[in-house]
Amino acid sequence: MDILSILLAVLFVINILFAIVIIFIERKDASASWAWLMILTFIPFLGFIIYLFLGQNLTRRRLFDWDGKRKVGIEDLISQQIKQIENPAFNFRNLMVDEYRDLIYMHLVNNDAPLTKGNEVTILNDGNEKFDQLINDIQGAKNHIHIQYYIFRNDQLGKRIINELIKKAKDGVKVRVLYDELGSRKLRRKNFSRLAEVGGEVGVFFPSKLALINLRLNYRNHRKLVNIDGQIGYVGGFNVGDEYLGKKKKFGYWRDTHLRIKGLAVDAIQTRFILDWNQASKHYYIHYEDRYFPKKNSDGDCAMQIVSSGPDSEWEQVKNGYINMINAAKESILIQTPYFIPDQSLLDALRIASLSGKDVKVMIPNRPDHPFVYWATFSYVGELLKAGGKVYIYEKGFIHAKTIVVDGKLNSVGTANIDMRSFKLNFEVNAFLYDVKTSRKLASMFEEDMKVSTELTQEMYNNRSRKIRFKESISRLLSPIL
Repeated sequence: MDILSILLAVLFVINILFAIVIIFIERKDASASWAWLMILTFIPFLGFIIYLFLGQNLTRRRLFDWDGKRKVGIEDLISQQIKQIENPAFNFRNLMVDEYRDLIYMHLVNNDAPLTKGNEVTILNDGNEKFDQLINDIQGAKNHIHIQYYIFRNDQLGKRIINELIKKAKDGVKVRVLYDELGSRKLRRKNFSRLAEVGGEVGVFFPSKLALINLRLNYRNHRKLVNIDGQIGYVGGFNVGDEYLGKKKKFGYWRDTHLRIKGLAVDAIQTRFILDWNQASKHYYIHYEDRYFPKKNSDGDCAMQIVSSGPDSEWEQVKNGYINMINAAKESILIQTPYFIPDQSLLDALRIASLSGKDVKVMIPNRPDHPFVYWATFSYVGELLKAGGKVYIYEKGFIHAKTIVVDGKLNSVGTANIDMRSFKLNFEVNAFLYDVKTSRKLASMFEEDMKVSTELTQEMYNNRSRKIRFKESISRLLSPIL
């Protein structure tokens, strides 16, 4: 038997072993299993290497723990709210909030996400506006600054923010920066050397243990959070990079959605940051201190929950929240997302809503930042069109917003895209807002975006070229692992 025959036999055995792992041990859902089996079959030499880096399940163990949660009172608050909401006679003294008690209950019980009221919310959908406001808040910080981004680039914007953080650290403000290693793969710790010299701290989520080798390549922290003095919180789609200011020709104008929050919801954002920070930065563990959870100054009236999800969770909490919202719709559903690769449950919910006469509108970009994801998106929007949904292609630049608005009363803004990666693989965080004012503002922004968008009609979709149909078919097959 020659060497080539032996090598082929070994590869065949390895493929069989990985197939057994996929089907019988990790028990992925059927669509993901078939996608991986196809890869192992058609690229036997590289298939199992790709699987090592991208296919392994993250064991559902407790990655995030913090004994300070009890001191903050989160556990007691959740227990109290669950008892209240389980009482049929209880009402929230707000008819609009009470209308969505099923959704509130689901997030309470399954995600430890308390409902907070009296929040003040500012919607930011332009990069320059968002980062000017953020830098202004950084400049006003007096106690601490906690910053977490999936992507943090060492470009003009990144350096601008780092310089402001250095100034505050010199003034005695405690500065912590957390970034994801894969999302910020061109960033180096030395880029924060001056910040570290003046007392700033930097954490990296799931770093490589060996150079260029990261066996957790597939599980990334996609969250974007900022907490300043325990008084101001940020959550949404913007990362730190010049492209988010519209400075990259590839994308042009960058359209995103971010929330600036004042009120009790900031405590939930703070808790989320601390949990992520303590997981990533073992040398600078954050212990409970009152200064991280001060008394709030807010004149708002917005009720919301801050909801997290990740591959360590038992439930796909953000996705379940989306489905609950869609099922609750009586009139309209407005969705903006850079990627539209829903699993069957979410796609069915949208199709049923559309077939039931609800006004379902989805807005996607006109250009890809990830080609396979882009063509898979076109495959799925075609199914929505058949059910009577409306699809709009944003033409002004690149739309990266992750928003859902239902009936002009309920909305969600955060980091989770409508794709299987956000639902199953990434660590995400979304704000669910039970508020007419912010919902109507987001709906109005959607309508303004429609003016610079092209409606994709059924006729246009039917007339797409064979080349595009082929790209869609291949991308659709890979969609469970995109």
